[in-house]
Amino acid sequence: MNGRPHSLGNLEPVLGKNTGLEDYFGWIGSNFDASITWHDVAWVRENWDGPLVIKGILEPDDARAAVTNGVDGIVVSNHGGRQLDGVSSTARALPSIADAVDGKLPVLVDGGVRSGLDVVRMLALGADFVLVGRAWAYALAGRGQAGVAHVLKLFEAEMRVAMALTGCTKITDIGRAIIDRR
Repeated sequence: MNGRPHSLGNLEPVLGKNTGLEDYFGWIGSNFDASITWHDVAWVRENWDGPLVIKGILEPDDARAAVTNGVDGIVVSNHGGRQLDGVSSTARALPSIADAVDGKLPVLVDGGVRSGLDVVRMLALGADFVLVGRAWAYALAGRGQAGVAHVLKLFEAEMRVAMALTGCTKITDIGRAIIDRR
């Protein structure tokens, strides 16, 4: 970056302009509590009547706990694999999580979605909704609104091809039967 120190622009209001990664890690350590449990989620549910969606679910037991604790939705996410090196992919974790919640709450998924085929794949693996992060963010950075519109058209076209090739005429036709499990 041309010899300049890295900046954490979204944290500047909290940390100040001239802070480095050490300050960021210190801030993370003081703001994220590793002792949080599902009892804390139950407390939030008791004190918050708005929508409650938990992101970062990778285990069926956690998905069942989300249902038990009155969560309105879950996001199967490995946070881009950046938080814990070697963590399972969302595509690998998704089917058992979808089975665990058994339609009792919406299952969203993010991570590894780079095309319309990936969207179809995640829906087939059990997601109710598929989140797309980097593709639209890169498109926005490259060409603004026109870039995002273009990426969404590409995703739609890729989804249509994947659906046609798997015999799905509507989104609700997409299911596990279209996945090759060899």
